[in-house]
Amino acid sequence: MLGVTASFMYVYAGLPENVVVNENPETVLLSRETLFYIALAVIGIANALVFAVSRIFSEKESDFKAWFYGLIAFANLFFVIGLSFISLYNSNEKYDFGRLGVIIYGSVGLLLVWATSWPVYRVIRNFVGKQPV
Repeated sequence: MLGVTASFMYVYAGLPENVVVNENPETVLLSRETLFYIALAVIGIANALVFAVSRIFSEKESDFKAWFYGLIAFANLFFVIGLSFISLYNSNEKYDFGRLGVIIYGSVGLLLVWATSWPVYRVIRNFVGKQPV
């Protein structure tokens, strides 16, 4: 969470007054402050879920809590990469954005693989854990 905060502050400092978020099919501009508060809310809610899950689930469900903490870690990785991409896109630097797609889609892929690993783990655990009578 501290890494996300540090990256977020660094990105925010380098953003122009009007930030381009999307250019297909229309250009979507947000003010720097609007993007700041939207990102702050999304990151804050995602990371606050860690504390909620730790309070709701007991020590018996430590497998789920460990999986959920990993999910939030991958979400934070995606937030850092996404905010860095927005910063790079709005800078005046010349950059080949085609090479960056691998990193962005890779972070989304990691997030999806981790999100689907818990249901797969539970199904395998239920079938393997049952002993024949």
